[in-house]
Amino acid sequence: MTGDSTTKRMAQTIANLTGADLHEIKAQYPYTQADLDWHAPQSRTSIEQHEHQGHVACVNDFPALDQYDTIIIGHPIWWGIPPRLIANAIDQLPLDGKTLATFATSGGSGYQRSQRYIR
Repeated sequence: MTGDSTTKRMAQTIANLTGADLHEIKAQYPYTQADLDWHAPQSRTSIEQHEHQGHVACVNDFPALDQYDTIIIGHPIWWGIPPRLIANAIDQLPLDGKTLATFATSGGSGYQRSQRYIR
C-alpha cells in the first residue's frame, strides 16, 4: 500500500478483519506535498502518471512472501490508475503461485481502468 492516509486506513481495516500482516510500499524518493499536488501540471505525480511506460522506484524492503498464499495490494487511484510506484512493486515481488488481490481508494474515479492496469 502507499502512504495515502485513506488507503492506509482501509488497509488497516482489512488487516483487522482478516488477520493479515501489513507492509507499506514506499517510494525510493519520498513524495512532498508539492509533489502530490494533482492540480499542478508540473508536479511530480502529474508528470509520473502521464509517462505511460514509467515506473517509480520503490524501497525494496519487502518481507519474504514464502509464508503467504494471497497478497493484497491497496493503493489510491491517481489519474484513473494506481500510482506508478505500484507497477514497480508488483514487478519486484515474487508473485508466482500467489493470488494477487487489490483494492483502491479514490475521491471520484471508478475502479475499472485501475483493474485493467493491474492486469
